Amino acid sequence: MQHFEPDTLVRNPVGNPVVARVVVDGDARSVWNVVGDFAGFNKFIPALSHIDMTGTGVRSVRKKLFKDGNVVIEQLNSHDNERMTMTWSLIYTSLNIGNLWALMEVVPHGANQSVATWTIMGQPYTGGQEDVPAFEAFLQGFADDAMSNVQALFA
Repeated sequence: MQHFEPDTLVRNPVGNPVVARVVVDGDARSVWNVVGDFAGFNKFIPALSHIDMTGTGVRSVRKKLFKDGNVVIEQLNSHDNERMTMTWSLIYTSLNIGNLWALMEVVPHGANQSVATWTIMGQPYTGGQEDVPAFEAFLQGFADDAMSNVQALFA
């Protein structure tokens, strides 16, 4: 009889955090209602065709379907409406992304303004250390575009 130890493919990534931060002309609660909606990222990521959800709240899973045919499946790890923070991890993707963890947070910033920050830590699925800069640039560009769209929603 073989002996098995528990294992998982979901691991915390090793790498540099990619941070996309924008000042938004909207109160923090209104901005959080957009970026804190785990099922609603298609509101500010136009490349998404739609999102399918399984469950609600922490441990729920979203399947993001992109217009180009790519798929990303992620699980919500934490969601705090009071602190306006949430984290999630990658379970599966058709993109060249290995492990990925992300944090979204919103903080008030002056009168009727807020700061929305999307922090991503990830690793490419294939390739070597020489591929990390291009991978991080891809994540940075994606997150920057999305957060610019959040700004535009409140302009």
